[in-house]
Amino acid sequence: MTDAKPDRHRFRVIIQHTVWLYHRFPLSDRAVQELLHGRGIGVSHETLREWWIKFGPLFAEGLRQREPRRGSRWHLDEVCTSVDGVRHWLWRAVDEHGFVQGILLQRHRDTEAAKTFLTRLLGEYDVPEVIHTDQLRSDGALIREIPSLADVDHQQVMSTARCNNVTLQEHRSTRRHERSQQGFKRRKRAQEFLRLHARITNLHHHSRTSVPATTRRSNQNQAFQTWFTVATGVV
Repeated sequence: MTDAKPDRHRFRVIIQHTVWLYHRFPLSDRAVQELLHGRGIGVSHETLREWWIKFGPLFAEGLRQREPRRGSRWHLDEVCTSVDGVRHWLWRAVDEHGFVQGILLQRHRDTEAAKTFLTRLLGEYDVPEVIHTDQLRSDGALIREIPSLADVDHQQVMSTARCNNVTLQEHRSTRRHERSQQGFKRRKRAQEFLRLHARITNLHHHSRTSVPATTRRSNQNQAFQTWFTVATGVV
């Protein structure tokens, strides 16, 4: 097969599978290209990047709209990462079941950055009952300033505390993908990648739990069906 042209959309199944593969597993561009080559599909690096840039945000939004309203406890945490050699902070919110609520890459770790992140979360989700944060002072100051969070139980915990483990687990997943890509090169591209990565992680969340094989296969089938439905509506 000759190199597929993304603007023609003739190879929609290949596009859907390639985008899913890249975000589901910690694979580099070259690794994805080699896996496709093993199936007799010749796609250049540039075409792969164009697919991810063009369709990634659309897939992420489609998955977000299909996600159910989940837990009422938010675990907020931030981790330092590098984008083109410049230090950034990756803010993440996870509910008590381990589902990622939101993710945002920012240059700073202060009250203004926390406000931007929380404002986006509150625009997409209902006000939680409890918010867990680390001992960053800006978090507590901001929560006291937002009227809609006045009745929220704010609990500050140590980063290594058990109740904060759900967020740390998601940070590790991001680290694996970051290493496979040899670091993030552009902030906007990194944000788009992380957004879809989080949605696909949520989609397959139940397939990694300790459940009987029949239940796990059923969860996986449901996840694949949801992905197929969303992807078909985009490509």
